[in-house]
Amino acid sequence: MNRHLKRCDHCGHYEQSYNSCRNRHCNKCQFMRQAQWVDHLKGKLLPGKYFHVVFTVPESLNKLFYINQAICYDMIFKAAWSALDALCRNPRFLGARTGAVAILHTWTSTLLYHPHIHFLVPSGGLSDDGMEWTMPRGEYLVPVKVLSKLFRAKCADELKRLIDKRQLRMPEGMDKESLKQAIYGKEWVVFTKGTGKTSDHVLEYLARYTHRVAIGNNRITKLENGKVTFRCKDSKTGKYNRTITLDVMEFIRRFLQHILPNGFYKIRYFGILSPACLPLMDVCRTLIGNEQYFPRLEGLPIYDVVSIITGKDPSICKICRKGRMLPVFNANAG
Repeated sequence: MNRHLKRCDHCGHYEQSYNSCRNRHCNKCQFMRQAQWVDHLKGKLLPGKYFHVVFTVPESLNKLFYINQAICYDMIFKAAWSALDALCRNPRFLGARTGAVAILHTWTSTLLYHPHIHFLVPSGGLSDDGMEWTMPRGEYLVPVKVLSKLFRAKCADELKRLIDKRQLRMPEGMDKESLKQAIYGKEWVVFTKGTGKTSDHVLEYLARYTHRVAIGNNRITKLENGKVTFRCKDSKTGKYNRTITLDVMEFIRRFLQHILPNGFYKIRYFGILSPACLPLMDVCRTLIGNEQYFPRLEGLPIYDVVSIITGKDPSICKICRKGRMLPVFNANAG
């Protein structure tokens, strides 16, 4: 593992630090990247209010999704955006083109497998002629029940197409009829709510999933006798003040369920928020007229980023508090 050695230029204290492994599933190497992503995205988003929309897959399809992760995750990204875009363009609802930042999330606080997608959607859209920024008529962007049914229908059509083309592996004991029952046996849940005056709060919330994994070290409270105890969310309070204990192998099994397929992108941009629509973004900003956020971390060295986020200078010696920690050499540990 790559590491480097630093020495205080005042008291001579030595400190060894390991370099980031840059693995997106590492629970220690993503904190800075998370902060930089949030800061960068704030500078790209349109100013104003947003909606937080969550598309959830029924538990009865979990086995199918798990053995076909890349295909099924890609499918729900496309189906969710297609359903949302179709309703937003409908003159009965918003009647305009909108966009979204979408993030895949696959776990619960107890590490169970639960694939769903978070969408961050502007509260409004660009009219067809590109001359007006259209706001929602009521409290919600589009009717949630209609959106849920349309999302389910699009997923069902795509699953049928994939099965007919033999591009999908079926779980043991599942056939077309049982798959149909799994799809239509329950209502598909789509949840939506406003984010308040700005998108800051929900962005911080979503960032936990963009550059974090299913569990961090801070949630693990005990490891002994082949068992792992960790904190999880209390459904009544919404706080992580409940604990659960699992056998080590069960803990590892649950964690590994959330390792994404190699090269799979779990953050995607759609509609007017996609990179392909940068000219439209400028038009929208002009029409909205609100003040645009300017990224404060973009282009800065990592030491400056750490200083801004933590409020502390990472180069100051932790022992004497006077000297600076300067690199001595780099080393490789086998």
